[in-house]
Amino acid sequence: MTNATAKQASNNTAFHVSGWDHWLSGLVSRHPQHWIRLGNFETRLAADAIEDIKIEKPIFVAGLARSGSTILLETLAGHADAATHRYRDYPPVFTPWLWNRFVDLAPGKKNVAVERTHADGINVTPESPEAFEEMIWMAFFNNLHEIGKSNVLDGHISNPGFEQFYRDHIRKLIHVRGGQRYVSKANYLVTRMEYLLSIFPDARFVLPVRDPVWHIASLIKQHKLFCAGEADNPRAIAHMQRVGHYEFGLDRRPINTGDLHETFAIMKLWTNGDEIEGWARYWSNLHHYLADRMIVNKDLAKATLVVRYEDLVADPAKQLASLFDHVELDGAGPLIDRVAPTIHAPDYYRPKFDDAEIALIRDITNIAAKRFGYDAVSV
Repeated sequence: MTNATAKQASNNTAFHVSGWDHWLSGLVSRHPQHWIRLGNFETRLAADAIEDIKIEKPIFVAGLARSGSTILLETLAGHADAATHRYRDYPPVFTPWLWNRFVDLAPGKKNVAVERTHADGINVTPESPEAFEEMIWMAFFNNLHEIGKSNVLDGHISNPGFEQFYRDHIRKLIHVRGGQRYVSKANYLVTRMEYLLSIFPDARFVLPVRDPVWHIASLIKQHKLFCAGEADNPRAIAHMQRVGHYEFGLDRRPINTGDLHETFAIMKLWTNGDEIEGWARYWSNLHHYLADRMIVNKDLAKATLVVRYEDLVADPAKQLASLFDHVELDGAGPLIDRVAPTIHAPDYYRPKFDDAEIALIRDITNIAAKRFGYDAVSV
């Protein structure tokens, strides 16, 4: 880790978790069954308010971290009909109706924009959309982040308690936000899309992908940043575990797509310091899984729009028009006109791999990358 990376992480206030947030998030994390009961109680209180709300064509953005999912979420969230989780919903994510009423009444609310933890130029406020529903998934399902067990939830899974809670939670969030369509971003949904499709047959999925050399460079950069930040701020590790973000940092864990041998091999490479090979095998494994599922499940393929990061930054207007057409959100023209000029390729880093490292990445990821239309791309 370079001194510059360590200094950047140490200076990034996003790694500093306040005592209040640490205490309340710990209370939520340690007592999930209590919060499930409280969420169900809230649903009864909000019954009149959400009685007529229907969940129609929910939108799920899912993909490996650093693939452009945040850009897509923020763009979708800018539509008047969209209802998303926001930073203000944390820590008591299970009770959005009551908590947001409290936040609205609380004095001294601050809406100051700060750069998010990733140090990637994206500024956020309490009103910015964010991925928090993982806390709910973890409360209802064991083993979601255990590398020794499959993390796949397919179309054969049934958990009535979760499904009812999840539907009610979405309806409450739609009411709180004043929208009509639920929009979610969660990287871990990549192994749950078929389960979600069984719950919501009209769901729309958006799957961002990225050229593996650039993608892996970004993943390695983020992992170093998070390791440095968490080392200086122990509460940050607990925060990441509580919200269910294991993509980077001192408790990094790969998604187990059902291939136990490959998952352990990836972890061993990371543990031994073979970052590039580990990430390359992870990229290949996850994208092979996704391509396979869309071949096997035609309904999933039809419901899923693949958005290649390179296409998005090369022609944002065209790609965003395809995005809104796929998810069936009308009247997005002015939003596209406003957002498209702000989307561009990253100018704050470039891959620093040598020729041998690039060749290693290409060799490992070549077949999986071709399944998403990638041939060798120059760096």
